[in-house]
Amino acid sequence: MFKGFKLKTIEVNHTSIRIRIGGEGPPILLLHGNPQTHVMWHAVAPELSKRFTVIAADLTGYGDSYKPQSTEDHIAYSKRSMANDQVNMMLALGFETFSVAGHDRGGRVAYRMALDHPTVVEKLAVLDIIPTLESFQRCDTKFSLGYYHWFFLAQPSPFPETLISQNPEKFWRWHTNRVSRDFFTQTAVEDYLRCFRNPETVRAICEDYRAAISIDCEHDLIDQQNNHKITCPVLALWGKQAKLEQWYDTIEVWRSWATKVEGFGIDCGHYLAEEEPEQTTQALSDFF
Repeated sequence: MFKGFKLKTIEVNHTSIRIRIGGEGPPILLLHGNPQTHVMWHAVAPELSKRFTVIAADLTGYGDSYKPQSTEDHIAYSKRSMANDQVNMMLALGFETFSVAGHDRGGRVAYRMALDHPTVVEKLAVLDIIPTLESFQRCDTKFSLGYYHWFFLAQPSPFPETLISQNPEKFWRWHTNRVSRDFFTQTAVEDYLRCFRNPETVRAICEDYRAAISIDCEHDLIDQQNNHKITCPVLALWGKQAKLEQWYDTIEVWRSWATKVEGFGIDCGHYLAEEEPEQTTQALSDFF
């Protein structure tokens, strides 16, 4: 995995972010989703590195990145704070501007980054999400059942942490079992489970979701009310077998948040980069 890449931990502003970096050319930051790590990009990053400098990073709280203490306002796990951590990490590597692709939770960090740092983010790709506030504003029975974990993980500490800790691997496998075929690579799963067995990772993930339902929506609402939009080009990708295809006009939703949007569905489920890595790589390569 990640042949030719270097595994590093970048220390900046009392934080540490685990990354893999490789390739040459314009920089692209790849951000993963829950409950995974940067390793989810293992089949995409090497191909992109033939044309770009690729940095695949663990989000704050995930993988082997640092895990801030919990606070009542969940601010350290707001997507604004998580985005700032990634911007500072990229700056420490010498990249003042770059493009970013984010899947799932990483997509939420990525679009917040584009809103907050318009002179830094050159292009943005979001994989299988719509903005967090939009999801809650459109919430109905289907959403509540399909995204039950948003509400479970956001429950006050230590309720979800306690339940998950009884059998973290079983919860991880239940949560990721969204399609019938097994597409995860064993080496990737080993990294995901190693990190997920750490109680601090579970706590951090819960904090991520607590932030989503509270402070993240507050930040999104301010942007929505002020018609503050993403100004860089945006690519929206989603899985045709996943929930976005059934529930939303994804392009139209993103066009209410950004000035330049293109995108399409790929014939797979939620985990685009691992289910259909060739199509995902091609789409990202063409866009960036």
